[in-house]
Amino acid sequence: MADAFSIKFDDSSLSVALDEIEQRSGECVRPAAQAGASVLYSEAKFRAPVSEGAHYFYGTHQKYLFPAGTLRDSIYHAYSEDNSKAGRSATYHIAWNHSKAPYGFMVEFGTSRAPAHPFLRPAYDATRDLALTVARDKYLSLMEEAIPELTR
Repeated sequence: MADAFSIKFDDSSLSVALDEIEQRSGECVRPAAQAGASVLYSEAKFRAPVSEGAHYFYGTHQKYLFPAGTLRDSIYHAYSEDNSKAGRSATYHIAWNHSKAPYGFMVEFGTSRAPAHPFLRPAYDATRDLALTVARDKYLSLMEEAIPELTR
């Protein structure tokens, strides 16, 4: 009769598997964030005011003529490398191109002479939850593809 026993556990394969999961998880972050950003981007473009015809913007020393839809067409979404951490977080900026539509700030926030016609903040408020859901679903979908063993 034995009066002692021992159990040996080698966790090296588990450690390798966890490292693989962490790497694959990091690879899913940016596409998921981009999917959420696309929801916000589409809503911002939809909500951007469009004049019926061309309009003038009065700069410091001259006036500029802009075709209808210039502000809407200047809206972009872009990945921000400076505000992101590879494999950990991904940030996308959604705004208007100030060179193409320098009057965008005045439209969004108004001036002393013109009322505000906000579109970016209302787009965010209206679709924030949907964008988070889309990003989360995209992340989970990519993780299921990357690591099929986890879904069993």
